[in-house]
Amino acid sequence: MSEWVFYFISLCACIFAVLAVTQRDIFHCALWLAMTLLSVAGIYFYLDAAFLGVVQILVYVGGVITLFVFAIKLTAHIGYKSIRQTSKQWAISLFITMLLLSILFRVFAQNPWASIALEHSSTSVAQIGKSLMTGYALPFEFMSVILLAAMVGAIVIGKVKK
Repeated sequence: MSEWVFYFISLCACIFAVLAVTQRDIFHCALWLAMTLLSVAGIYFYLDAAFLGVVQILVYVGGVITLFVFAIKLTAHIGYKSIRQTSKQWAISLFITMLLLSILFRVFAQNPWASIALEHSSTSVAQIGKSLMTGYALPFEFMSVILLAAMVGAIVIGKVKK
């Protein structure tokens, strides 16, 4: 019964992802992307990876989607415009997508995922936090500066000139 929960969350993530790329309104696309990322966080929680689930919600849903929404709302009313959703290459892209999906499913079917034991299953949240604040402190701070520069750039680009 519990694996049906996983299948339900995965189906929701797939549906939300399709809605994120097929909607005409760019603001609605950002909202569906947020729902997709929340579904991925739900999968992390289901797989007992609570730290990854919380990081997924805080960083991607809380940070990146907020940045997308601000960028949409700040850039010359782009949120009010509809994006053209038709393409002449839809048949080629459908064929390539189906080919890649069949290869992916074939690889998944041939690998013994359930029989592989995790070597580092005893990693705790405290160990991850200690690693982030000691060995990876400089890259962590570097990424925060890059995100700050991107936010400032979005505000400068989106500023209405009088």
